[in-house]
Amino acid sequence: MANVVRDPKEFPDAITPDLTQKNPLITFTKNDIAFVYGSKWKQRYFKKIGDDYYPFPAQWDFTHKMWRPYMVAPGTDWWVQYYPADNMKRPTGPLCDGCHSVNYDIQTKTVTEWNVGCEKCHGPGGDHVRTPSRSNIVNPTRLDTLEANDICIQCHSQGRPLKNPIEGKYYDWPVGYRAGLKLDDYWQLEEHKLGEASFTHFADGTAHKNRMQGNDFVESVMYTRGITCFSCHDVHGTANNADLLKPASVMCLECHGTNSPNGPHAASIETHTHHKAGSSGGECVACHMPQIEQTIADVMVRSHTFKFISPSTTGSLKTPNPCTGCHTDKSIQWANDQLKTWKGRSPWRVAN
Repeated sequence: MANVVRDPKEFPDAITPDLTQKNPLITFTKNDIAFVYGSKWKQRYFKKIGDDYYPFPAQWDFTHKMWRPYMVAPGTDWWVQYYPADNMKRPTGPLCDGCHSVNYDIQTKTVTEWNVGCEKCHGPGGDHVRTPSRSNIVNPTRLDTLEANDICIQCHSQGRPLKNPIEGKYYDWPVGYRAGLKLDDYWQLEEHKLGEASFTHFADGTAHKNRMQGNDFVESVMYTRGITCFSCHDVHGTANNADLLKPASVMCLECHGTNSPNGPHAASIETHTHHKAGSSGGECVACHMPQIEQTIADVMVRSHTFKFISPSTTGSLKTPNPCTGCHTDKSIQWANDQLKTWKGRSPWRVAN
């Protein structure tokens, strides 16, 4: 399970950077930190005031090993207009904690446990512990694919509750939803108008923010064909990146091997990718899951529409494409010209 939220008093090694090093962004000490969020891409630090938690204005960038400011700016999230431009007046209860805990109670501001525990995906477990039975626990693998995916999409998506504000506060997570219920009774995904770029989407509809895997996925062919998040990921943890069941280079090809009815319709992977086997350009995810969705600064995570974004789409709608994303010294025109030479690729539809 994701061990994102930790109390540094209980876990002294939770704080990664050295807080004693002088930096103008560091206006707090280790003793001021009640909670630490994050251990892979970024790490944020929270102060407890009363029964709420508030973010300090600095975050640690793991990739670049440096401090960066943390403040959600105007125009970068829908809820910003409803909260003062002061981190100490933006409590994590309505804005974060519903996804970083189990059973967050908006009245008492208490949780069953912090982080993503069993009941987050399996629903209430008390009856199941007392009398184990299939009938008194949610097993996502026995739900229909829409309800199963909802369990992940509840937090891996950009949206807002259908009812907002709730008791005078604006919430950024699906209050009231639990595993086994219909997410769309509680939550609406952020809308996008084709051709317009927004704080969440590129103009073609691909997400450009982290935590939008669900927004992308519901637009994919994979989603419509009944693929689930756990077809590829195991939330209980694996040795593979992103908790994949198998390395991406292996898993993709189990359904999309050469001459598969699912595609690619080619005699070999090299014929399909036009890159050497084992090279970065020969990886399925390089072209179908480009790293274009920002998590912090220039650190990007992968898109989940699984579509190939053509260079021409970059030219017309400014959505980054994987060709010039890798061949950074080349132009969009160069990439388009190359695609038109590929045997079996229509010069009129180079995006397919």
